[in-house]
Amino acid sequence: MANILIVEARFYDHLNDLLLAGARAAIEAAGHSHETITVPGALEVPGAIALAAESYDAFVALGVVIRGETYHFEIVAGESARGIMALTMDGLAIGNGILTTENEAQALTRARPDEKDKGGEAAKAALAMLELRTRFG
Repeated sequence: MANILIVEARFYDHLNDLLLAGARAAIEAAGHSHETITVPGALEVPGAIALAAESYDAFVALGVVIRGETYHFEIVAGESARGIMALTMDGLAIGNGILTTENEAQALTRARPDEKDKGGEAAKAALAMLELRTRFG
């Protein structure tokens, strides 16, 4: 049984609750345990994963970044993804479920477990990467 850390950037509570529900359900269905920590925003997710790298088997990154009127969206979306990818390339098993959408309607569709279930998909990706790391470790 693997111990998975879910790191959530909780900015939109109602959307994060949906992502968390999907991620937790997928992890539990696979027979693994999980904990959840909350960070201020998507930019802090990779840092939190790096700090916890030695304590967990795999990680699920969750959050929602919705395009606004400024360039900030591109910075947050790109840099959080870059940070997560760098950690993945260092050998951590991470599923990236940070949504980057144009509007709340797109985020809702992607977050809902009975629709696109991106939280559940991120958890399954983390577990798949953990399996590969174990195989090639």
